[in-house]
Amino acid sequence: MVASKRLVVSCFLLVLLLAEANAQGLKVGFYSKTCPHAEDIVRKVVFAAMKKAPTLGAPLLRMFFHDCFGCDGSVLLDSSNNQAEKNAVPNLSLRGFGIIDDSKAALEKVCPGIVSCSDILALIARDAMVALEGPSWEVETGRRDGRVSNINEVNLPSPFDNIAKLITDFRTKGLNEKDLVILSGGHTIGMGHCPLMTNRLYNFTGRGDSDPSLDSEYAANLRKKCKPTDTTTALEMDPGSFKTFDVSYFKLVAKRRGLFQSDAALLDNSKTRAYILQQARGSTFFHDFGVSMVKMGRIGVLTGRTGEIRKMCRVPN
Repeated sequence: MVASKRLVVSCFLLVLLLAEANAQGLKVGFYSKTCPHAEDIVRKVVFAAMKKAPTLGAPLLRMFFHDCFGCDGSVLLDSSNNQAEKNAVPNLSLRGFGIIDDSKAALEKVCPGIVSCSDILALIARDAMVALEGPSWEVETGRRDGRVSNINEVNLPSPFDNIAKLITDFRTKGLNEKDLVILSGGHTIGMGHCPLMTNRLYNFTGRGDSDPSLDSEYAANLRKKCKPTDTTTALEMDPGSFKTFDVSYFKLVAKRRGLFQSDAALLDNSKTRAYILQQARGSTFFHDFGVSMVKMGRIGVLTGRTGEIRKMCRVPN
């Protein structure tokens, strides 16, 4: 039994070492010589799209998060038999693929075969936040694209997870408790839907009750919007501020008004709770968000001669 545990730990460390080695192939300004206007081209596409549909900011950020529990652009690939990552349940609500396509097409006209789809997605996530007057950060580039996308390999943190599960999932990707809190702060923009709240509002323990960690007044307001059989109604994750990238998410979580169980769970650990209260006072969120996004952007990357540079982001070459 002890030997088995040691083997698991050794394999885990090997995976981390390999991931770190690949991440060292990333750098800010990777395309400065091969495609010097790459970031400007992507930014122009994103800003134009966001001007027409500013609500796309949250889905684009979410898409990067979903891809970056292995940042190789695999979430962008289509499948003829609906067995790609984008067909997994957590990814069915992703939007904004057309912006990736438009950015890739614009780049292919100027510098064909140079900029990877996974790098485009990383740049788009940053630029979408800037378009919302949110934080900016220097994006490391140099990723290459994966050739395989498998629905069975989607293993994302869930809005139903408790704090122990969340911390474990993030640690396995090289992210700590602070990263968990800061990246959860992305819920300051965007919408959730009633099915993600039904059990929390109406049957939390199987006895027709609501989640006791949820503020009772907030729960009552949510029940007015979400009936038990409602499968379509959208809810602001950060009520009154869901279009603005700010610290109000942390203030709501501190008041037990986080929309998801995973939001509420952040109060169940001394470290994550301390970070919540610190950010609720307003201080370093914008800076810290950029730092955590860079860390997340190093997860599972392909660099050097691994992977490929796709000609189109929806299909391998």
